[in-house]
Amino acid sequence: MKNLTKSAEKIWQNSQPLTESNLPLIKLLTRSLIAAMGLVTFASGIYMTMQANIGVAPWDCFYLGIQRTFGIQYGNISVGISAIIIIINLIMKEHIGIGTILDAMIVGKSVDLCNYLELIPQQQSVASGIAWMLAGLLINGVGQYIYMRMGLCCGPRDGLMVGLSKRMPKVPIGMVSNMLLAITLFLGWCLGGPIGIGTIVAAFCMGPAMQLVFRVLHFDAAKVQHQDLFETLRTFRRR
Repeated sequence: MKNLTKSAEKIWQNSQPLTESNLPLIKLLTRSLIAAMGLVTFASGIYMTMQANIGVAPWDCFYLGIQRTFGIQYGNISVGISAIIIIINLIMKEHIGIGTILDAMIVGKSVDLCNYLELIPQQQSVASGIAWMLAGLLINGVGQYIYMRMGLCCGPRDGLMVGLSKRMPKVPIGMVSNMLLAITLFLGWCLGGPIGIGTIVAAFCMGPAMQLVFRVLHFDAAKVQHQDLFETLRTFRRR
C-alpha cells in the first residue's frame, strides 16, 4: 500500500513541469488526490458493512434512520450532518483542513454510488454477514491509512470528538467517543435505523481493525503533522 501511494505521487509529479512557483500547488493537489482515494476506499468499507445486513455502526445507524424517516439519500445526509459538525468545530476553534472538507463531500456520496451500482448483494446469513462486516472494517482501516497519511486534518466527526474532549478535560477521550456513539445510536434507533449484532461488532472491532492495519503497514498516526486550511492559505500567500 505504501508503494501504491508513493507511485501515485510520482505519476502526478512527473505529469507537471516542476517549477518553484507551482511546486507547492502540485504537492497539495497530489496529497488531496491521494486523500480522496483513501476516502473512497473508506466509503467502500462502509458499504460492505451495510451490505452485511446485520446492523450497522452507530453513525451509519443515525444516517440510515434519517433516510428511512425522511426519504433523504444517505450521501446528502452525510454531507449535511458533516457541514453542521464543521460549523460546530469552527465555533470550538478546532482545526479544519482540505481533508476535512473532502471527507464531508466524498464519503457519503461514494456510499451512494456503491449502492447505485449494487456491487455487493445483501447477505442473508449471520455468518456471512459477520464476515462482510469484519472485511468492511478492515477496508475502513486501509482507507484511513491512505487518508491520514496525507496530513490534511481529520474528518468532521473526529474533530468534534477532540473539541468536546478539550472542554471536558476530566473525562477520558475514549469516554467522550463512547458518549458520542451512544447518542448517535440512540437517535438512529429512535428513527428506525438498523441495529443488530453488526452494531456490536462494529463498536468493538472498528478500533482494533484500524490498529491492525496501521501495525501491518508500520504507520503511526500520532507522528503525522497535519496542515489545516489556514496554514495552506498562508503557504500560498507567502509566494
